[in-house]
Amino acid sequence: MLGEIKIEFTDKEITPHAGIILMLEMLRKIDFDDILSSLCLPQQMSNRGYDPKQLILFFIIGIWCGASRLEHLEVTRMDNTLKDILHWDRMPGNRSLKRYFDKFDQPTNQMVFERLYQRFFEWIIFDNITLDVDSTVLTRYGEQEGSAKGYNPRKPGRASHHPLLAFIPDIRMIGNFWLRPGNARSANNFLNFLKDTMRKLSPRKVGLIRGDSGFFEKEILDYLENPGDGQSPYNYIISAKFNPPIQRAIAYRYNWITIAPGIEYSETDYQADSWEKPRRFVIVRQLIKERPKAAGRQLRLFQDDTFYNKYRYSCFVTNLTLPARSVYDLYRGRADAENRIKELKYDFGMDKFNNKDFWSTEAMLNFVVLAYNLMSLFRQNILRTKQMPFLRTIHYQVFDIAGYMIKQGNQRVLKLAIDMKRRRWFKGLWSQCQDSLWPFVPPPLHDP
Repeated sequence: MLGEIKIEFTDKEITPHAGIILMLEMLRKIDFDDILSSLCLPQQMSNRGYDPKQLILFFIIGIWCGASRLEHLEVTRMDNTLKDILHWDRMPGNRSLKRYFDKFDQPTNQMVFERLYQRFFEWIIFDNITLDVDSTVLTRYGEQEGSAKGYNPRKPGRASHHPLLAFIPDIRMIGNFWLRPGNARSANNFLNFLKDTMRKLSPRKVGLIRGDSGFFEKEILDYLENPGDGQSPYNYIISAKFNPPIQRAIAYRYNWITIAPGIEYSETDYQADSWEKPRRFVIVRQLIKERPKAAGRQLRLFQDDTFYNKYRYSCFVTNLTLPARSVYDLYRGRADAENRIKELKYDFGMDKFNNKDFWSTEAMLNFVVLAYNLMSLFRQNILRTKQMPFLRTIHYQVFDIAGYMIKQGNQRVLKLAIDMKRRRWFKGLWSQCQDSLWPFVPPPLHDP
């Protein structure tokens, strides 16, 4: 039985997020303030306005502390101990952030974020990366600029935005983000997005590009094979659309090779009517009886059990010369992009942060991406766990620690309320933050 408890209040300023000091120490080590200073951020016109660097850092810290809307930042604003940790005289509010993001327009976004991504990836040594391109739907409930009715599987008929993202699975980070209207198709403006991504990742080399069937278009395939300007062709694997000609080409394949029980693969050269040459197709089919949860499409063009009810098919177009099974195994790694999108929405509020102005919203969401990339850097370089925990788990394990500030002479000291058994572990993380070497070399990628 619970005993009776009285409540009282204290004037002692205590933060519930004292563990965020680890992230701040990492930012200090990578000279994050210098990175923000190099971006030519929009400046405030008033002398009483907040420093743009302070606004951006406050926004990112608010996300790490659990905010998924601008209004949630008011809770962080009232955290005086966090203000002392940051050595700030005052904390901005959500209206200050909203007004500041309204200063961003299309040219500003292009200039600021091209530089931001370039500076960020300078801190990471990697090359010959895989690039997964995907789109997602951000449902909107107001009258935000650019929100329109389009493909929205969860909320049919509801207005949305339809952004493009470029994921780098090798280092579990995001290489680019573009906001688009909700009625844009997956492939809309893809080539410009890809060129912009390459500029942001320069001089890193992209060894493989993967995409779903939304990017299965002649213009895209032609560009990947012949980018021009002396650029070598890009290696790619793109899921094919199951139009009737492709379904017939699949149905009349007879040389299937078994990979595992219930899984077979084949390959063929296929040339659409509008193509100048045939392209290589890798086909995988899975027996529904043995693998009832198998991914893939059924051949709806055929209604007999030989094709329709017996197998689910996956089909990929590629210019790789690797064995067909290797092509299939490489494409399967793309599934992790869906996990990253879910994490961006559920932990970082990507589908909740928005402004009325389109370019203001794009700027805000690019800083959400920055918050994600910095957290990924923290997970890999500081936590160094085999499985990469979600932000909510990191809250529970690392950030949600009560603490308060004191002064010892001229030294500021953060007192942490940590159980004796966990103090050695936290000291190890603190030492790791202080002793980390930069640029960062990503550890080997573990299987998810």
